[in-house]
Amino acid sequence: MTTGVRRRMGVEERRQQLIGVALELFSRRSPDEVSIDEIASAAGISRPLVYHYFPGKLSLYEAALQRAADDLAARFVEPAQGPLGARLLRVMGRYFDFVDEHGPGFSALMRGGPAVGSSRTNALVASVRQAAYDQILAHLGVSDPPARLELVVRSWISLAESTALIWLDGRRIPRAELEVQLVHDFAALTAVSAAQDEEMGALLRRVVADEPADGPFVDLVGRLSSLAA
Repeated sequence: MTTGVRRRMGVEERRQQLIGVALELFSRRSPDEVSIDEIASAAGISRPLVYHYFPGKLSLYEAALQRAADDLAARFVEPAQGPLGARLLRVMGRYFDFVDEHGPGFSALMRGGPAVGSSRTNALVASVRQAAYDQILAHLGVSDPPARLELVVRSWISLAESTALIWLDGRRIPRAELEVQLVHDFAALTAVSAAQDEEMGALLRRVVADEPADGPFVDLVGRLSSLAA
């Protein structure tokens, strides 16, 4: 009979374990409701040992938010292949996967949680939004966006955040419908801007020209046409 021996973790390995444990707990409940004692118990270590690796709950909370922010930003990465509508729909699917899996953590990241007002937390949120913005521009093939395009893309990112936060409060609309709706919202925002600006009009025509008959952008046109009939 052999006796199992617990392997001693290195400093960085233990830090990463604690971040993972904290993120898992924050994903199920608001960070305000999670104590250091709970984190220590879930990690299988003592409370003083948690403080050996992190000076306080706020620093551990921010480290967990950093991991969550990196994960969320990565959800916007999509190969630049195929029509834009299908790409955005896949992005929204991964985005809502994250929201679904990390509801309280997502809310804490976007609303500030116990670190509200913290420059660190605000910087994390800004980094996610900037990563999303950069990825959408890459999908559009634009490196130097005009002012109207920047407004459209940043407005759409804010809309996606707000939609996800509202959806978490009761989940009253089927998630798949919201994913499609947000892709439609992007097309609609672009179309409204294109009606005011020829440069945006050229961009919209280029995007629509690549859309298949069963794509989400063409689907939106059909839905709007039926309303006007």
